[in-house]
Parts: sequence; structure tokens; C-alpha cells
Amino acid sequence: MQSAFFQEFLKISDVKTVLFLVVIVALFYLIHILYHKKHMDFAVVVMIGTGLGLLLGLAIQFVAGFPDAPMEVTFVSETTTWFAMVGSGYINLIKMIVVPLVMISILQVIINMQQGKTMGQLVKKTIFVTMGMVAISAVTGIVVGILFSVGKGGTVVEAGDATAKAITPVATTIKNLIPGNIVEAMVNSNIIGLVIFSAFLGLAIWWINHEDPEDAKPLYDLINKSHKAMINMALLILDYMPWAVMALLANTIAQRGLSSILEVGKFIIALYVAAAIQFVIQLILLAVNGLNPVIYMKKSFATMLMAFTSRSSVGCLPMTIETLTKKLGVDQGTASFVAGFGTTAGMQGCAGIFPSLLIIYVCNVTGTPIDITMIVMTIFVVAIGSLGIAGIPGTATMAASVGLSGVGMASQFAMVSPILAIDPIIDMPRTMLNVTGSLTNALVVDKHMGTLNEKAYNDPSLMQLTK
Repeated sequence: MQSAFFQEFLKISDVKTVLFLVVIVALFYLIHILYHKKHMDFAVVVMIGTGLGLLLGLAIQFVAGFPDAPMEVTFVSETTTWFAMVGSGYINLIKMIVVPLVMISILQVIINMQQGKTMGQLVKKTIFVTMGMVAISAVTGIVVGILFSVGKGGTVVEAGDATAKAITPVATTIKNLIPGNIVEAMVNSNIIGLVIFSAFLGLAIWWINHEDPEDAKPLYDLINKSHKAMINMALLILDYMPWAVMALLANTIAQRGLSSILEVGKFIIALYVAAAIQFVIQLILLAVNGLNPVIYMKKSFATMLMAFTSRSSVGCLPMTIETLTKKLGVDQGTASFVAGFGTTAGMQGCAGIFPSLLIIYVCNVTGTPIDITMIVMTIFVVAIGSLGIAGIPGTATMAASVGLSGVGMASQFAMVSPILAIDPIIDMPRTMLNVTGSLTNALVVDKHMGTLNEKAYNDPSLMQLTK
């Protein structure tokens, strides 16, 4: 198999290449059996896929003799090319739906705002608290990322790949975020521009409904049904995660060796530390607003546990609202709006600390200077980009794409594949932070609205949800 057909076109010129392709196909079938035949829990299957990918990557390294330059070994280069078809193909699928998902999610949130005397005040306070807290979470991610030096030494970058960014005035930066051409904004992945466009379009449609509900009904039905379709599409894509994480992790380890595992391990620790710090910040926010954090933790523990294990902010939404209204004394309207808003916008875990950590990771991998311009841009982009990230398992990957695109690193998205490969491990604390963020945001907003029942909040008998 020494002809150009096998070496350059098929990329199968070594017996060991064939062997490892057969192995990964067999492992794919095993995942299929566990997931679709044995009906094993999705999270468990993803964890199994992650473990199998780790073992497969190590096996390739072992057979290759743990070389210093794995990609110079023929069968490693060929095998990882095929693995990348699955892993990188999956990343492209996720990137494919970012633009429509963000736009439709923003539209869906805005058009479904309730009308009433306090609605404007509720919306303003919700946006202020939510966006303020996600900006703080972005700062937390940046600080922890810098302290842990995530990404340093992860990949050798060729000379000239990373260049210092020219200093741009803040006013010019903000102006450039407003899209002069919406189609161009889509092509260039100007996510912030898409959010701005979607917000104005959503308000325009909401205005039609305010003046004549009958005229607006077709548009409302179209957007609401499109939102359901996009969520279903996202879920369909995320359904392939067990296979994708196996290929991604095996590919990463085979190409980069054991050092990549150590770097990913550092990222895992950094993310857990950042999540813990942000959780403490949430408790401090409650204390500053005169609410006992200990009571909050006791009454919300079951919801936190469900979020940690389910890895779905949307899946926890009913329990989140019930906890707010029946345990913590939050007004029903406030609980429904703030918690619902929190599943699509301002998630402090998946759309706050995670993308900011990834931006620091990519900066260190590429050698991009982490100066004040990059830090301010990251905070701004992560905070605004947190709008429209649906709260379902795996969509933190979309937040990562939004963040990297916003700071001009869209072309480096493939560099985060080692992180995406261990997504289940880091998704648990992220999701819990999303849900605790919704809980604390709702409490603070309701307190400032003057509708929080503090007697119920402090009542120790309301520890269990009642039907």
C-alpha cells in the first residue's frame, strides 16, 4: 500500500492504521449498544465514550512508542485524519447552528415578555442583575485562567502565527459590533451583531403584538415553533456527543501525547475552582441584599444536586421555579421570568466562566498577549454573547464559539478540542452554576421589586416542595 492512492488519497497505507480504524468502529458500535439498545443514561454513555477515547489515544501512543513528534509517524497521521472526520465534523455541526439558534432564542425571549405595569421594571432589573453577574463570572474565569496559566505549553505555535492586536478605541470597537449588513454579520460570525439585530427585530414584533395581537399571531407562532425546532435540532446534534468525544479525545492524545492530558487536567481544576469562587460570589450577593445564604443553600440543595447530575438548565427549570416560589418566597411572575430568562441568557457557568477560560486558554496556546484590551474585550464579548445560549447539555460549546468569534479567534476554535473532549466532567459544575445563578438572580430581583416574601424565605418549615 505504498501508492499515492493509499498514502495521499485514502490515508490508509499502514496495517496499524487499519487496525485502529477497526477498533474505533467496534467501540462506536459498543456505544450504540449501550445507548440505544441498553438505554443507558446519556451522561453515563458520554463518560464511557470519554474513557474509551482516553484509552484508545494512549494505545496509539503506546504502539507508536510515545514519540516526541507523533504526527511524523505514518499510521498516527493517517489514523488521526480519519478520527478528525468524526471529531472535527461534530464541532462543525455545532458551529453550524450557532447563528440561527442565537437569533431565534433572542427573538423568542423578547416576544414572550409579559405586559403589565411592572413588566418594564422587571425586565430592566432582570437584565441588569443577570448581565452584571455574568460579567463578574467572566472576570472570575479570566483571573483563574491567568493564575492557572491554562493552555501554556499545550501546543507549539509556528513563528508568526500569533501577532499583537492593534489598540482600538472603545467607541470604535462598540461601533464595529453593530452590523451594517446582517448577511455579512452571519458570514463573519459577528455574534454580537446578530444579538443586536435580533433584539431590535424582537422588540418590533412585540410592538406589533401590543398594538394588534391578531396581526402578530402568525409571527409569534412562527418564532415559537422555530425555537422548538432549533432546540430539537441542537438536541439531535448533541445526541452524537458520545461518539464525538471518543474521537476527539483519542485524536488529541494520539497527536499531542500525555502532555495534553496534563494540560486538560489543569483546565478541569481551574474550571472547578472558578465555579466555586463564583458560587461564593453569589452567596455574597445574597448576604449584601439581606438574605441568609445558609438558608438559601439548605433550601436549594436538591435543585443544585439535580442540576449537577442532569447537566441541563432547561431540565431543571420546573424545579427551579418551584424552589423559588414554594421554598424561597419569590413572586410567581418574577420566578418564571427570571428563571426562564436565565435558561437562555446570562448563564454564569456555561456562558460566563467557561468561554472566558477558553479565551485565556487559546491566547496562551497561540502566544497572543493577554493585555488590558484583550481582557476588556473578553468581558464585554462574553457578557453580551451570553444572550441566546440555550440551557441544554453541551451548548457551552456554542458559548465557546460565540466567545472566540467575538474576540477574533474563530479560526482557532479547533484548538479547544481537547477541552470539548472532556465536556461531561466540566459540564456538571457549569450547569449547577447556571441554575444557582438563576436562583440568586431571581431572589435579588424580587427583593428590589418589593415582592419577595421574606417571612417565607426564612421559614425553616418550607424545606420540602409541596404539591
